[in-house]
Amino acid sequence: MKTKRLAELSILTAAALIMFIIELRLPDLSAIPGVKLGLANIVTVYSVYRFSGREVFLVVLTRVILGGIFSGNVSAMIYSFAGAMLCLLGMILLKRVIPQNYLWLCSIFGALLHNTGQILVAAVIMRSAAVFAHYPMLLIAGTIAGLFTGICAQVLLKRLSKYPLFK
Repeated sequence: MKTKRLAELSILTAAALIMFIIELRLPDLSAIPGVKLGLANIVTVYSVYRFSGREVFLVVLTRVILGGIFSGNVSAMIYSFAGAMLCLLGMILLKRVIPQNYLWLCSIFGALLHNTGQILVAAVIMRSAAVFAHYPMLLIAGTIAGLFTGICAQVLLKRLSKYPLFK
């Protein structure tokens, strides 16, 4: 990997981690566990359309691991990892059929897959199907959050593409 590319990925990882930590400090948006904006996913969605799947995987994996360590909630890493990996896999596949102009749509699907991964892990860990009672609300919240992060990533990609450094 070239030094410039590694530097770009490192900066994106740091930005995602900072957004994650800031979001930890914000009050909960809902009484339903797991509902949040997912600001760090702005970086993920942007990266999916800018870098290779392998490179984005490294950014997401590093963010999840460091986010778990920095937040002091290492057990939440399991949920985060499951959601992030299912989201990432889905978005990498969807990128092939959803053009860059509709990146926000890919983000919505990614958010829904993220929630699906988390709820499946919760069901396995808790050994209870009762967690699926939260799933419909998570899908609604995921759609809204995915739209928001997708629009942010779309704007970021459009604005940064004007600069030669980001082409």
